[in-house]
Amino acid sequence: MAASSNNIQAFLAILLLLLPMAAKGDVSDDMCEVVQCGRGSCESNPNVPFNFSCNCQDGWRQTRLNDELNLEFLPCLIPECSLDYSCMPSAPPPPPFPNNSSLSNPCDYIYCGEGTCERDSTYTYKCQCNYGHYNLFNISAFPCYSDCALGSDCERLGIPVSRTTTNPYVNNNYGNQGTSFLPRKMHWVVISLISIVMTLWK
Repeated sequence: MAASSNNIQAFLAILLLLLPMAAKGDVSDDMCEVVQCGRGSCESNPNVPFNFSCNCQDGWRQTRLNDELNLEFLPCLIPECSLDYSCMPSAPPPPPFPNNSSLSNPCDYIYCGEGTCERDSTYTYKCQCNYGHYNLFNISAFPCYSDCALGSDCERLGIPVSRTTTNPYVNNNYGNQGTSFLPRKMHWVVISLISIVMTLWK
């Protein structure tokens, strides 16, 4: 009984020592190092959810919804150019806003066009395209479209309209996965706590 009490006291003491490390520093500064904003740039902003926002380049949006208020944390993946869905089976509707969603599941918020969102790990995703469709820029974080859906005005955004030409974006520095986030210091707290519990478990 005394050994169990000592283990609990040791665990609580170490937890109290780790709390300042988790709280130290501004998490929002780290966010922009981790977050991928697609065709946008990350800006630390303590006045919005998650303390950062993605500011889209001209011609790009975060969602297909008319009201993007409080969704500033989403990456800029939706092109604002002519998209003709008549050559495809049907226009995919915008995903419904999830009622019981987890903020750690990026598939609850990401639009994949003619594809399905698949989680690669806890905080990453990819848009798996249906047959005959491909990711914009060959980056799996971007939505899936067919050649026939892209209007000629999409070229002004750097989107190759014809797949018969060489795609200049195949080898780029945008990465090939969508990511979500978890404050870095929290990873260390979780790892430390698990290590302590395993040590004290004996």
